[in-house]
Amino acid sequence: MLFHVRMDVAIPRDLDPTERAERMATEKARALELQRSGKWVHIWRVVGAYSNVSIFDVESADELHEILWNLPLFPFMTVAVTALTEHPSALSANA
Repeated sequence: MLFHVRMDVAIPRDLDPTERAERMATEKARALELQRSGKWVHIWRVVGAYSNVSIFDVESADELHEILWNLPLFPFMTVAVTALTEHPSALSANA
């Protein structure tokens, strides 16, 4: 199942610098791991914001939920999820 996910991040300015650095490093490592596994298919930065737009390819909404809830920066995110399906006018649907 494909999902479009927008993640807007708002890390508190008063967060302990050591915790911030640790969360940032583990978030990056986890994101790279999920990309290598094929679960996190695309990630784009939103210009002018601490946000990204991503495409996930997972088995279920439950799997996506677990992935998102376990991201180190999740407590500081606002997340919007949209389930995707192939458009009938897509080249792949008309091959």
